[in-house]
Amino acid sequence: MNQRGAKKKSLPPTSRSLPIALARAREKVMSPIRDMLSETGITEQQWRVLRVLSECGALDASKLADRACLLLPSLTRIVQTMLDKGLVTRTPDKDDRRRQLIDITPDGQMIIKNNQAQASDISARFIAVLGEQRYEELLDSLQALDELDVSDR
Repeated sequence: MNQRGAKKKSLPPTSRSLPIALARAREKVMSPIRDMLSETGITEQQWRVLRVLSECGALDASKLADRACLLLPSLTRIVQTMLDKGLVTRTPDKDDRRRQLIDITPDGQMIIKNNQAQASDISARFIAVLGEQRYEELLDSLQALDELDVSDR
């Protein structure tokens, strides 16, 4: 028993550990994407930023960081690199001059366009292996996991 008098729970085997399973799955999913991106000169984080901006349009840094699954300090560095490459722009928000909006440039959109077929093929391979129903259920389960509040109470 621990200090609070509760029984100490054993850890699940690593083969049934959610964090380890997610890490393994991420590597399996990202490997072909990294191969695709190796020819573009951009990182997977930059790809996520371009994908989000292409889909959503101009966003402030906080919303972009959230949607691209990046920490705000990391996004700041990534956006600076992408500005230097001419892939994004940063302009003051018309309604709130303290906020800056980040948007994709035509060069950034071209990277999306040039890799769209290959990215779609990668997704199609995962759907083919899992089956469409399991693929959709996996996405639903991951979304539900993302929406959980697992903070200590």
